[in-house]
Amino acid sequence: MDFADIAITFDKLESTSARLEMTDILAEFFSRCPAKELRSIIYLSQGKLHPDFYGVELGMADKLVLKAISLTSGKPDAVVEELWLKTGDPGQVAEQLITKKKQMTLFSEPLTLDRVIKSLTLIETAEGKDSQDRKMKHLASLLHDSGPLEARYLCRIVTGRMRVGASTMTILDALAITYATKESRPEIERAFNVTCDLGLVAETLATDGMEGISKIKVTVGDPVKVMLAERLPSIAEVVEKMGGECAIEYKYDGIRAQVHIGKDSVKIYSRRLEDLTPNFPDIAEAVKAHFKGTEAIIEGECVAVDSETGYMQSFQEVTHRRRKHGMSDAVKEIPVRIFMFDILYVDGKDMTNVPYLQRREAIKEWFDISDNVQMSTMRIVHSVQEAEDFFEDAVNARCEGVMAKSIADTSIYRAGSRGFLWIKYKKDYQESLTDSFDLTVVGAFYGMGKRAGKYGALLMATYDPETGRYGTVCKLGTGFDDAFLDNLPNLLDMYKSPEIPQSLDAKMQPDVWFQPAVVLEVVAAEITLSPNHTAGLGVLKEDTGIGIRFPRFTGRVRDDKGPDQCTTVQEIIEMYEMQSHDSDGLS
Repeated sequence: MDFADIAITFDKLESTSARLEMTDILAEFFSRCPAKELRSIIYLSQGKLHPDFYGVELGMADKLVLKAISLTSGKPDAVVEELWLKTGDPGQVAEQLITKKKQMTLFSEPLTLDRVIKSLTLIETAEGKDSQDRKMKHLASLLHDSGPLEARYLCRIVTGRMRVGASTMTILDALAITYATKESRPEIERAFNVTCDLGLVAETLATDGMEGISKIKVTVGDPVKVMLAERLPSIAEVVEKMGGECAIEYKYDGIRAQVHIGKDSVKIYSRRLEDLTPNFPDIAEAVKAHFKGTEAIIEGECVAVDSETGYMQSFQEVTHRRRKHGMSDAVKEIPVRIFMFDILYVDGKDMTNVPYLQRREAIKEWFDISDNVQMSTMRIVHSVQEAEDFFEDAVNARCEGVMAKSIADTSIYRAGSRGFLWIKYKKDYQESLTDSFDLTVVGAFYGMGKRAGKYGALLMATYDPETGRYGTVCKLGTGFDDAFLDNLPNLLDMYKSPEIPQSLDAKMQPDVWFQPAVVLEVVAAEITLSPNHTAGLGVLKEDTGIGIRFPRFTGRVRDDKGPDQCTTVQEIIEMYEMQSHDSDGLS
């Protein structure tokens, strides 16, 4: 397939923000795609060559891409850089300077998908002496035989900033329409949820249909999308929702980890599919050593502990293990314990369809307990009083709160789903609001006074998985210390956008736009109806969204979460309805 055909489709997607229109564009395109090339096309649409958990990225710096554009177009470096400073997008720079398709010569090659993949692979794997120069020349070779549109997307792919706007859910919709039926959509989504590999699901569906999809199972090495919990405002309502009895576990203040134990290796993944194995080598070794079988997938919480007292420490302490250098010292300075709370697979058996209590017993059966490999603390309660007593124990043990889990026969592990089989209750719920929010940064306002010359406030958004879009909920300007403000450009500027991100709905106009990427934890005084924000627009009141009042940054950057894993608009609406309202004020 010619890469030009793919670029035309990307351009069509970028020109609309309507999910149904995107779905139609993709479905028509997929119907023309060779099945064997579909996997690569899916990855490219997300600016990658592999699924998210692969752990290797193209990651060319903008300046290196600009050199390739200069070499190809014949324009001086200064001209290229000036245009880049105006647009903030190397793709737009390439599109404007590479004005027409180069005439084929003896030294030209057709710009096919196969050629693009081979060249991008060379860019991805280039190492050692002169590797940056070789990456630049590989890209320049592709640009030499590209037209303006192909050049736009080649440069965006290598920088990992595609901006076509088609979410995973939209792609799954289009795959169902093209290769199956709308009724098959839940089964297709489950195949994705147990593999986190959209390309695999697409290729399987195109090649083997729904019969192939039915054979996709939980597999060691392919992360499973984590199961999520609902929330309720009181312990009494939690117990009542569970039918009067349930299991309650400590909710630890650490990093949720999914551990894949293979025959010869161990991988630890975060909930956003990052490979955490280099950060927790001691946990990987200990879990493998205390496992009695051959292969397994477990979930647990990695929690920092005080080396002298053994007390559990806060999330901020365990995040020090995420630094890339000095890990051997960090292992000694910051001891970490994993508290196992679920098992998804063991020695050929998919455990996700097994009830919760049986999964719990399986952990005890297959693992020996040690100082740094432990079971989460759990108790089965039969009354509100028992649940409240356990909650107090959890708080006294320095936990965030508790997780209540159904013990019914239907209590399977629902990968990628949120529901009342699990309900979380945190100590924060005893305050005015029911929880903190994990929100993504989509804009910044320049500061004044002490903050002059810096970003002084941020525009924050939530995610709507039903539409694949982001909506704003607040302008965040408190809770920042000087060091954090000074570091904001390093944290955010790689995600700068010259215009409002295609996947974002916003009424406010910040000084700088950012693609949704960075997630911050925020607390607030109240959730209100807001004519100024777009999250949940029109759901509760016409032309009105949901906003949060007096937001404050907690100091916690949620680099364990991607933007599509931040607090959803549906959750915020539920939290709004959980509040006690004398009147519905507007913010």
